[in-house]
Amino acid sequence: MDPSYDESTEAYRQSIKQFLATNLPRSWQGLQALAPDQRGPFAERWRALLAEHRLLAPSWPAEYGGGGLSLIEQVIVHEEFTKVGAPTGVPTDVLSINMLGPTIILCGTPEQKQHYLPRILSGEDRWCQGYSEPDAGSDLAGLKTRAELDGDEWVINGQKIWTSHTHLANWIFVLCRTDQSATKHKGISFLLCPLDQPGIDVRPIVNAAGSHEFNEVFFTDARTAAANIIGEPNEGWRITNQLLAYERGGDSTTIPLVVQAIVDRVIETAREHGRLADPVVRQRLTLLQARASTLHASGLRTLTNALSGQPLGAESSLSKIHWTELYQDATIAAIELCGADAAAHLSAATHVPLPPDAMGTTAAVEWVNHLLCARPASIYSGSNEIQRNIIGERVLGLPREPQGRV
Repeated sequence: MDPSYDESTEAYRQSIKQFLATNLPRSWQGLQALAPDQRGPFAERWRALLAEHRLLAPSWPAEYGGGGLSLIEQVIVHEEFTKVGAPTGVPTDVLSINMLGPTIILCGTPEQKQHYLPRILSGEDRWCQGYSEPDAGSDLAGLKTRAELDGDEWVINGQKIWTSHTHLANWIFVLCRTDQSATKHKGISFLLCPLDQPGIDVRPIVNAAGSHEFNEVFFTDARTAAANIIGEPNEGWRITNQLLAYERGGDSTTIPLVVQAIVDRVIETAREHGRLADPVVRQRLTLLQARASTLHASGLRTLTNALSGQPLGAESSLSKIHWTELYQDATIAAIELCGADAAAHLSAATHVPLPPDAMGTTAAVEWVNHLLCARPASIYSGSNEIQRNIIGERVLGLPREPQGRV
């Protein structure tokens, strides 16, 4: 379980550290430390700089504008960026570069690769994901949004929900039912659709923390070219599972860094509240630290397997369960350490002003915000219950869950 960071890759790590030291502001403390009206402009300038240095998509083939780096070099880039809190792009790049781009590289036609990949890197095309529906979230194969061929165009009708960053995107990759007679997994296609057209209505959803990341999208005779399909008609389920594997397991070594930083902050919160000598608290913190260390080791195993040529598959569900539940448990522990202070400052996390002399506002609001962000983590990207089914059936070889209702 050793990815073997040899001397040459460590030299590359030093070059990335030097890039960050040279180009980040001297007082850099992370994007969230900037004033809200400064974050977007900084992220756009930073994205352009990354594209110029071919660090926006480090492992994409150079012919499409990527860095052409090895997997281990890409990991080094992401690790060093994570350590200093440097963005690797703008919000839509999580979907555009980390998920859709690799899917097009693996499953797209040569024409699709030539057309879409450079436009993703230039920022001309910014993508969101049209998967979940009001009655088809974890049971994604039960989706009802339809697409029918009309000459040389697909005509789309239906509704998607929980679509991240749609208000910042101009394209959506959307799952549609294209064969009404097929069993639900077999009649789905993976379509690429422009958002800027009369047949699409985007409505915001404000989350519990008071921020706008999600949207619901309504399609009424929306159109996209017949060629804007990844794979063959009705094989969208295969494409979808490939893409979700990137979403659930593609950050095998960087997510552990983020989670470890959260656990470290929980320990610091215990110290600030004078609770480190409490044996019950110490036992709880020790368990969180042990789980964070296990997550790191699991990430190294995933990386080692990838370096040996094993594709990222159903095992990515293990990572998704592990980090999301650890994230939730760590934030609950911190909230309980803050005690009544956290309860008193819940309103601050939802943007209700507090008196200027309120005590403990910064730490308490930090943890309340973390708590609100952590709760949906076990639901998005496929609920953890669904991940356990995937692990049972595809990794452990257990019998499939009975289909239909009893």
